[in-house]
Amino acid sequence: MPITLTAFEASPDRGRGLARDMQVRWALEELGLPYDVRLVSFAAMKQREHLARQPFGQIPTYEADGLVLFESGAIVLHLAERHPGLLPADPNARARAIAWMFAAVSTIEPPIVEWAMARMLEPDAPWFATRQAMLEDRVRTRLAQLAARLGDTEWLEGTFSAADLLMIGVLRRLARSTMLPEQPRLLAYIARGEARPAFQRAFAAQRAVFEARASGSA
Repeated sequence: MPITLTAFEASPDRGRGLARDMQVRWALEELGLPYDVRLVSFAAMKQREHLARQPFGQIPTYEADGLVLFESGAIVLHLAERHPGLLPADPNARARAIAWMFAAVSTIEPPIVEWAMARMLEPDAPWFATRQAMLEDRVRTRLAQLAARLGDTEWLEGTFSAADLLMIGVLRRLARSTMLPEQPRLLAYIARGEARPAFQRAFAAQRAVFEARASGSA
């Protein structure tokens, strides 16, 4: 049974490669695994068929060989554990890389998402300016800590791994912010990830969905 991934039929990111199926696409491309994509509308995501795969009505989902998974981090970890190339062979390095995978989605991403959602949903609220300053401070703290730990190394754990894949995916959400340019090490880190052929293939595949829809509605 081929791998089937669900993705937005009409992604809110407008082809910027920020939807969470991007990390899974990237992992599949790094591993050279063929896959199909099932595009779902926002309405379909709330229907019983999709909720059976993703109980929170989100994307992506992964289906292969009778296994159905949700949560992009869990899907990437599943792929990395079963196919060589996305986790170090050394057990200790492997464990550290997995720890960084959790750090990406549990420590770095939450303040970034909260900052972005506040900008989107609360700009007219009386508390916006004060709260936004607090949220930016949280993000800046995490970025500085990450940059300090990365130092002058290329990747988080020796060679490129699923940890970098998830972390770069999270950091790319700040591409239009003024905070990321304050950390040149992280800018260079993101650029290294985006230069990988597998990233470029995944990005092109995801963007093609947006372009096809935009062309059809033109």
